Amino acid sequence: MATVRGFPLLFLGIWLTACSTAGDDRAANDPYEATNRQVFAFDAKLDRNILLPTAAFYTQVIPGPVRDSLHNFLANIDLPVTFANDILQGETKRGAQTVGRFVINSTVGVGGLADVAAKLGVPAHTEDFGQTLAVWGIPEGPYIVLPFLGPDPPRDAAGQVVDIFFDPTTYLRYKQHIWWSAGRVSVSVIDRRARNAAIIQSIERGSVDYYASVRSLYRQHRQNEINNGKTNTNDLPNF
Repeated sequence: MATVRGFPLLFLGIWLTACSTAGDDRAANDPYEATNRQVFAFDAKLDRNILLPTAAFYTQVIPGPVRDSLHNFLANIDLPVTFANDILQGETKRGAQTVGRFVINSTVGVGGLADVAAKLGVPAHTEDFGQTLAVWGIPEGPYIVLPFLGPDPPRDAAGQVVDIFFDPTTYLRYKQHIWWSAGRVSVSVIDRRARNAAIIQSIERGSVDYYASVRSLYRQHRQNEINNGKTNTNDLPNF
């Protein structure tokens, strides 16, 4: 499925796929499931016929070191958005790490082409305004699948719009601005799809209900992002 966020991150829940089922629809907060499944089928077909072959061609034609450099560059130019959300969430330590990564990789890392910061022990993380809204207590809203984007509940969709204004490149004006933006998004999607092709295929093959598996794994991953990898004590059983 051609999504910027959802599918490339499903590896966090892949161990669940062998036993994934539709689950309790009443607890899924999926009031538009019939429509969502139709959109999901459209996105999956688009993925199989266009995105996956493109990602495979990208992997075959572009050497691994070049792909890694492109990946690092794209991750580096996303750091201002991460920093803005770090601060809005009150995560000053993570904000400092984000600044450190940006400075190191933009200079020593030659514009972000090399992830020197990781070698120096500065960990990577991402933040978006959808996560910030969750930290502020805003509910996710009903589960929605959008054409071309995949799972995108109202809170995450609104967050993506706000993140556009956190991105400094939004305010740059030059002749090729539109082509730069389109190219950036396209390469990001292809890069992520190529990096996770085998994992996504495994999820699809191992799922009793692919749609329900993706819905479950998307939410699990988003909750993990919101918690910054920390255990949510509210989810722990009472003994």
